[in-house]
Amino acid sequence: MAIIKPFKAIRPTKDKVASVASRSYEEYPKKELEATLRYNPFSFLHIINPGFKFDKRVKGQERFTLVHNRYLEFLEDNVLMKDAKDSFYVYKVEKGAASCCGLFCATSTVDYENDVIKKHENTLQKRETLFADYLDTVGFNAEPVLITYPDKESIAEIIQKETRQDPEYYFTTTDKVTHKLWVVSDKKTIQKLQVEFGNIDSIYIADGHHRSASSYLFAQNSKRQNPNHTGKEPYNFFMSYLIPESEIKIYEFNRMVKDLNGLSKEEFLIQVDAFFRIENRGNLLYKPLKKHHFSMYLDGEFYSLYLRKKIYTFDDSLSELDTQILFKTILEPILGIKDLRNDKRIQYGYGKYNVIRMKDEIDQGKFAVGFSLVPVTIEEIKAIADEGLVMPPKSTYIEPKLRSGITIYEF
Repeated sequence: MAIIKPFKAIRPTKDKVASVASRSYEEYPKKELEATLRYNPFSFLHIINPGFKFDKRVKGQERFTLVHNRYLEFLEDNVLMKDAKDSFYVYKVEKGAASCCGLFCATSTVDYENDVIKKHENTLQKRETLFADYLDTVGFNAEPVLITYPDKESIAEIIQKETRQDPEYYFTTTDKVTHKLWVVSDKKTIQKLQVEFGNIDSIYIADGHHRSASSYLFAQNSKRQNPNHTGKEPYNFFMSYLIPESEIKIYEFNRMVKDLNGLSKEEFLIQVDAFFRIENRGNLLYKPLKKHHFSMYLDGEFYSLYLRKKIYTFDDSLSELDTQILFKTILEPILGIKDLRNDKRIQYGYGKYNVIRMKDEIDQGKFAVGFSLVPVTIEEIKAIADEGLVMPPKSTYIEPKLRSGITIYEF
């Protein structure tokens, strides 16, 4: 059973929420980041990039301390406020005809430990420790973990009822995304939601594996340091955004490799032919349409690759994943790429026009070959998580990408 808990969010005042909410720090090009910091004094970026105030690049413990200081300043200046009641927060994002609606809440580190909250990615211990130290110093969490749960009509009815009322926040950001937030503080409604989620056996991390792992490590460290630990302390939970499976959007990452590992074009194609039936598509832009089919761009031409299933063995859900198939048949044995996360010969791309970008970069000589795949499905993610397996890096690009600073969870 999944444990979810309401919390007293720290959040922007109504008149400043559009100015405070920010995309993830890594998403900003350098010039846009500098302009936002210079001309928007309320941006949450000032908190997570505190060295701007001193025109200095800061890192490590010095940065953590300054993040905490900027956060306190936002509270002192009434840019941020703390809610009086424990609440859940229904949050809806709309862009054009697409929308998603989910729930900000506190999820349990015990559920993470007991595999009620399921994972499908490995995490790096160094990053876990760094983020746990960060949480210990700053005292809050502003970037929720994106978690998905099976569509459930009873939960949908509760959320739909809440969204019939006027939202607490209603604003549109410069990327033409509309944001709405409703505060759910009614005790009966909170209890209903807790009961409904308590009847769900497993929920699945879609995005935020390192944030989850570091929150768990932070909780374990805090527990050891607290002789009066009860299990109810705020550090036993971390902020998540729960969204039904049907509203998750999953996109693929393409793979681009800088060379053919010493092989000629002909030698490379002959080795690929051992695992795939190859068809030359010429300069016609080609994208695969089904599992186990791939698109390859090489030397100015597109190729379709169809897996020879009598040659490749399916042992478990991971072996059936297209990113794993590509790794085991081409990237590792033929191109010599053993470390998908750190090998500098391989790069990844995503987005609506990424096949065109991949073609352009190969034509310019930046890469030798590129591969396009169909997106992974939520069913594949769940199957891998249920079997306790791990997907290759950059297997999924998942939306929604949530803004920082709309709700903040204090420890």
